[in-house]
Amino acid sequence: MSWHQFIHSDPDVLLGKPVVKGTRISVDFILNLFATGWTKEQVLENYPNISADSLKAVFAFAAECISEEAFFIVPTKVA
Repeated sequence: MSWHQFIHSDPDVLLGKPVVKGTRISVDFILNLFATGWTKEQVLENYPNISADSLKAVFAFAAECISEEAFFIVPTKVA
């Protein structure tokens, strides 16, 4: 899926955070909803301006961003 038709960034909207086109709903907000246990159905019901394809685009965008970054595991001290 190409996320480009669903996600964009505008410096005048949420300080340039990536959002679902036509909304002020940011990609990170949607990802946080899922991280806290929301389902696809709950998101679509509560945010009718978001389509199922928009949700797929959010994950496609996030996956592309992560694949372009270098991540390092920081060791934690276990007590």
